[in-house]
Amino acid sequence: MPADAIWNITETVTMTTAGDSKPDGWYLDLMAPNTRGPDYAWLDPSSLYLNAQALSDCVSDLVKPFDSVQIDMVAGIDAMGFILGGAIANHLKKGFIAIRKKGHLCVETEAVDFVDYSKHSKTLEIRKNPFPTDTRVLIVDQWIETGGTMAAATQLIEKMNGIVAGIAVVAMEEQEIALKLKQKYTLVTGVPCHLQPQINSQYLNSFKQFDK
Repeated sequence: MPADAIWNITETVTMTTAGDSKPDGWYLDLMAPNTRGPDYAWLDPSSLYLNAQALSDCVSDLVKPFDSVQIDMVAGIDAMGFILGGAIANHLKKGFIAIRKKGHLCVETEAVDFVDYSKHSKTLEIRKNPFPTDTRVLIVDQWIETGGTMAAATQLIEKMNGIVAGIAVVAMEEQEIALKLKQKYTLVTGVPCHLQPQINSQYLNSFKQFDK
């Protein structure tokens, strides 16, 4: 793929969906496939952030279901959740709390261990006393694959005596832990129902444009 291929695709998709008639989740066509082999995730949602309108529309879609929900703070998961979480916090005019990978915070922390999509044991940390008791927190990440990371994040918020007001991600695979999270919390994605089977199969039809 030429070095400028992703940028050209983001511009082409935007032009072909110009106006007020963009289909739901149009920006998902900008998500790029894995080109680096089995040691990497199959999907790169962050390529949609290259396009200002795509990022703006994605943020709007993710927060709209929470219009009538009290949200006091937004939490983003290290690292890509910082980008989307920061954008959502700014949109909602709320504060932002970083949920970090182990060893990156220079203050006292609370931690939760978990197993992520790579089947490796990892740890998430949050600073101690980040908010008052019963603060309602919207947790944001780029993507839920198996659900282990997000489950650990919800545990951290609740360990800090916060309330998980909801979860917002660009996409979620319907795997066991992820589905349990969806049952327990209000979980919003940017994926229309007709595209969910493609997410579950780990291949999007839009990937074909990246082969050109």
